[in-house]
Amino acid sequence: MDEQRTQRVNRLAHDLPEGLVVDGAWLEAKGYASNLRTYYTKTGWLDQPVRGVYRRPRGPLKWQQVVISLQTLLLERHGPLCVGGRTALALDGHAHYLSPGIETVHLYGPKPPPSWVFKLPVDARFVYHSDKLFAGDHKSRGMTGLAWDIRNNSGRDLSTLQGGDFTTMSWGQWDWPLTLSSPERAMLELLDELPHRESFDQADKLMEGLSNLRPRHLQKLLADCRSVKVKRLFFFFADRHRHAWLKRLDKSSIDLGSGKRSLVSGGRLDPVYNITVPEALYGRE
Repeated sequence: MDEQRTQRVNRLAHDLPEGLVVDGAWLEAKGYASNLRTYYTKTGWLDQPVRGVYRRPRGPLKWQQVVISLQTLLLERHGPLCVGGRTALALDGHAHYLSPGIETVHLYGPKPPPSWVFKLPVDARFVYHSDKLFAGDHKSRGMTGLAWDIRNNSGRDLSTLQGGDFTTMSWGQWDWPLTLSSPERAMLELLDELPHRESFDQADKLMEGLSNLRPRHLQKLLADCRSVKVKRLFFFFADRHRHAWLKRLDKSSIDLGSGKRSLVSGGRLDPVYNITVPEALYGRE
């Protein structure tokens, strides 16, 4: 009996790395029936942060562990999700341009994460955004192409993703890959939140610090971007800060639509891009 229990624990240790989270359906598919899950929980081999969700205990649950679990162990069950927008920009080193506060993790994907994600006891708030800003199925191709085996800490060469819409950073003791929107994509995602969920002031400060964006990738993302508002805002802020990469973009090939876009009441209409922006932006050089 002891040998049998040891074998079970060893198999659980291989299937579920310490600290990561899975749901009961995932464990069921791996052969861990409900009675076995209950036994593992009672004996301390599994922790249950919320009902129906399990992890092998390893310190406090971090939001990064949740996202890495979604991007690897749970990818096939729940679909691709990527950290994007202001969260990706902060992780890329631009946090000093963002106002402090309760940490919010912005997740982008074709469908929402499972509902239990929003109930987990982590020191951050998850916000889901439907991935409809860009034409094509970039996120599905990029995330499923990662094909990282978290149990063996091996997978395809991540460098093939570094030049596109996504980038990765290593997190934790085992250097697990956390997949993010590239800075180029993340900035466009943030601009999509203006004016109601992000501020012009934040966007302006962020764009001022983005001196190393890659024009070739910007060109493709702008061509694929479905939002006229986002594209006009991007060029408005880019023109303000006169980054060197701006000269290498072919603005004439980007569809900027027609007509005016009123984004703020009482603002000033920019004569080049036909968008209404806060008057205060014109007093700052």
